[in-house]
Amino acid sequence: MKLSKLYGFGAVTVLASLVFYACSKNDSSEKALPPGSQQVSLYLTDDPGFFDNVHVDIRSVKVLIDTCSKDNRVEDNDHDHHDWDDDDDDNKCVNWQTLDIKPGVYDLLTLRNGTDTLLANGIIPQGKIRLIKIELGNNNSLVKDSTEYPLKLFPGLSSSIIIKVKGGDWDEYQPDRFRLWLDFDVTRSVIRVRDGVFYLKPVIHLFTVKATGAVAGRIEPRDAWPVISVFNGSDTAYALPFRNGLWKARGLKSGTYSIFVNASNGYKDTTITGVEVRAGKETVVDRISLHK
Repeated sequence: MKLSKLYGFGAVTVLASLVFYACSKNDSSEKALPPGSQQVSLYLTDDPGFFDNVHVDIRSVKVLIDTCSKDNRVEDNDHDHHDWDDDDDDNKCVNWQTLDIKPGVYDLLTLRNGTDTLLANGIIPQGKIRLIKIELGNNNSLVKDSTEYPLKLFPGLSSSIIIKVKGGDWDEYQPDRFRLWLDFDVTRSVIRVRDGVFYLKPVIHLFTVKATGAVAGRIEPRDAWPVISVFNGSDTAYALPFRNGLWKARGLKSGTYSIFVNASNGYKDTTITGVEVRAGKETVVDRISLHK
């Protein structure tokens, strides 16, 4: 799938020890918005990697808002292609707004197969959001084959992940209430330089449930340790099934896809073709049974 380019890169991962922040999903949506304001909600999910855990320390989330451009729903060709960065602080129309989060360490691999958590939420002035900034702490690590390793930022990267947002990326689910999903691609983001040494160079892409589709199913047996790829000529997503065999890939653009299952322990790989994906819909495929 097409990836939003990260400017300034940083590190990310999702909570094992924190209570999920999702309990606050509905709290502020029931309150009337003050005049001239909007509510934004950012959900974190994972495109998984081949690790036991990936822990990322998230300290804060901010958005750069352009109050001279009022509509998050509309593409703005002149400004959406502007190379927004911290230098735009000098522009009287733009300013950084801090969102509410639960700071801490997130285990990204708990957020796969359609699972997500509310990462950040806030009521901010009306305007068009140009950038999302995620500030990372130092408590980042991964676990592979039951051994924990430090996960340092790739040399030369800052601790800030800067994500550019284009007009039309948001889902306006109620008037002036917007939400967006941040899909953290662990496979592309964690770089192994040698045995036991890993670096983080985050790749995140944006999607909304309304504008993209999903593919889901069940696969067996568990001891085949399958890795699932859902792909076509322009889009690819990955899934690692849960212990019960359930899996899901989200954020797919409408189109026809194939499913490739990479199996282990002597089980044969398999491919399913002609899977139709439609925006706002979940396509459920038949149970996949792998054989030796």
